[in-house]
Amino acid sequence: MSNTQRLPKAERLHSLKVIRRLFTEGESAFAYPFRYMVIRESGEQPGVEVLFSVPKRYHKRANKRNLLKRRMREAYRQHKAELVAMAVERGLRIELALIYTSKDIVSYKSVENAVCKVLERVAKCD
Repeated sequence: MSNTQRLPKAERLHSLKVIRRLFTEGESAFAYPFRYMVIRESGEQPGVEVLFSVPKRYHKRANKRNLLKRRMREAYRQHKAELVAMAVERGLRIELALIYTSKDIVSYKSVENAVCKVLERVAKCD
């Protein structure tokens, strides 16, 4: 696995302060089965930070939530290179939250297609 396809802690949103700001000030959109929130800003450290969430409200069992988060992380990890390159090139700091909103457990292929769609939309907007 190349270094560009890893998902280190530095690329994951974990600061409570930043997460709160993302959910209060971020732009929200929907791409089945995800709702996603994004903040784009020029920053001193360009790059992308991402958060994956599967609400307990729709999936009570932890093993199902973990399965869905695993699928989301894997799809993101494989398709993030273009978004990260664009962010670094333009000097942007992108904070992204992917929230799984379907009550059904969809296949990995569906999750992968939706993640690709979300990443394209986030990369397109200026």
